[in-house]
Amino acid sequence: MKKLPTVSLEANYFKNENRLFVRFQYNEDFIALIKSFDDARWSNSQKAWHIENIPQNLKAIFSAFKGKALIDASGVPFKNRDYTKQKTTLKKVVPKTERPNIPEEFLLFLKRRRYSENTIKTYCTFLSEFIGFIFPKLLDSIEFNDIKRYLNFLVNSKKVSSSTQNQAINALKCYYQNILRWERFSIDIERPRKEKKLPKVISEHEVLRMIQSCDNLKHKFIICALYSAGLRMGELLSLRKEDIFLDKNLIFVRGGKGKKDRTTILSENLKKLLFMYIQNYNPNYWLIEGVNRSKYSATSVNRVIKSAAKKASIGRNVSAHMLRHSFATHLLEQGLDLRYIQQLLGHGSSKTTEVYTHVSSKSLAKIKSPLDTFLETQNTNNKQINYSLDKVNINSTGV
Repeated sequence: MKKLPTVSLEANYFKNENRLFVRFQYNEDFIALIKSFDDARWSNSQKAWHIENIPQNLKAIFSAFKGKALIDASGVPFKNRDYTKQKTTLKKVVPKTERPNIPEEFLLFLKRRRYSENTIKTYCTFLSEFIGFIFPKLLDSIEFNDIKRYLNFLVNSKKVSSSTQNQAINALKCYYQNILRWERFSIDIERPRKEKKLPKVISEHEVLRMIQSCDNLKHKFIICALYSAGLRMGELLSLRKEDIFLDKNLIFVRGGKGKKDRTTILSENLKKLLFMYIQNYNPNYWLIEGVNRSKYSATSVNRVIKSAAKKASIGRNVSAHMLRHSFATHLLEQGLDLRYIQQLLGHGSSKTTEVYTHVSSKSLAKIKSPLDTFLETQNTNNKQINYSLDKVNINSTGV
């Protein structure tokens, strides 16, 4: 007797909606069955079909796949209980269109304090979701228990990471302590245990493959700049033409994380690529510009990196920050003192660390980028192959 395939069911929240995820190996007949449900949708992020999580749909799934598949419903909590009880257990967040707006006073406060655009967006997103969670209660009429219920919702229903949970706590703390003047927030709200994750890196060969896979000059320059100088994505996007000191081989990073300015190294190979880039694109104000000479977007940078990693056959999810981690790791492997690396990365928030990480611009200018060291080593070992970036085939017609 032929063994039936398995269809797994999982109840979870998706974009603030209680959804029933239906997972199975690719099967055109199964896809046709799931599409027969009125609100069936495919999620690229979850790699699964999903429908509204109501008893009628759960019953219909069992009926539709009867005799065609084995149903694994272990991921559906309370499946044998009354649905009215389930609804009170799994809190549904009121949609954005139906919830009150974020207090303008909070937004103005964040801007006065000069929080970064990303932080403002993150804090406002969490506060808005919290407003939808406590509705019809108002922000100034809740109790600490309401905040704890929201955090339980994030952890148990949305299954967010500990860092996302911390961001939500920071957003609510910022509002209640600074706008409503609550004093006991930090005492009464528990923080998640800090995860101890090692930074993810790629090898020098993988970085080089990514660079050489780029046919577009701007894309090649973006990847080289992130890796060769250890820049954060926001720092790269905020670079101006005047921030490049060609005579000193330095890049001035203004307003990095924590609103701190610093200098980092300008790779010799990046300098050669920079001349070609400026000649072809002639940037006006921002070093890397998008449409209508506006600041280049983070979305575009991510797309460039993902595409290059795919072309380079790197089977990992490479990000801009992974290139920054790789920069630091490769310098450390070359034997560079950790104090110099911390200075280049803009680390050292404590006074003790600042004592050991303070390095003059003169000393920084003598540091050789790991990109230069690696390319020079390759040319020395194999004189038949020219690893210089300006020799790599470049098509500068794209954007």
